[in-house]
Amino acid sequence: MWYNNKIKLFTPESCLIYCSLTIAQKIITKTQRVRLNNALTEDTKQLGINYDSFRKIFIKQVEDPNNNDESEAKNFEYRKLNLQRTVRLEKTFTPSEELISEINKIDLPQTWMVITETWCGDSAQNLPIIAKAVSLNDKINLRIVLRDENLEIMDNYLTNGSRSIPKLVAFDGNDNELFQWGPRPAYAQNLMLKMKNDGIPKDEMNKELHLWYAKNRGREVEVELVALLKKINKENAI
Repeated sequence: MWYNNKIKLFTPESCLIYCSLTIAQKIITKTQRVRLNNALTEDTKQLGINYDSFRKIFIKQVEDPNNNDESEAKNFEYRKLNLQRTVRLEKTFTPSEELISEINKIDLPQTWMVITETWCGDSAQNLPIIAKAVSLNDKINLRIVLRDENLEIMDNYLTNGSRSIPKLVAFDGNDNELFQWGPRPAYAQNLMLKMKNDGIPKDEMNKELHLWYAKNRGREVEVELVALLKKINKENAI
């Protein structure tokens, strides 16, 4: 093996190893694509449930905790607090003119799939903003997919190898992926990583995270959605 400036030339043996790894990677990629197609069945528009159905399940879980499985009892307090957060945002969040403008530029059908669970605190802070955005344009179909019942779908949208939620994935009318977002705004994600690296206890981390969410009132999620929408709207206009 020898080098020419910054170009590395391989021996026949190293080329064989490289080609084998490349072929293996292509097989893995193809397998993932097949898994995703199988998991999404025939049509993303038929996935999961709509937002209203999700809210009804959410409310029932909180109003009648006896309906929760024993294994889920520990999540009751999380759900109770999350429903309060959800309702507050639904009442107080008002979309900006910029978000309204970008959403209304969508003139062909889209499906926005959100993978989540009612016990997820980040979902309570972010999903109502996404739902409010979707409500501005009847061309967008919002589908809620429960993570724990759909791990085959979740595993195609991991964040640094973890099943972090909520995860928003947008598709066009032909089920081509347009963009992904989640599990939380970049600022909140960086905040959590910093606290984790600093060794902050989990309870304190969650307290600081939701304090930030309360102060931000959904604006950071909106800013990031606007940026994504501007990108796809620009691409569609070309």
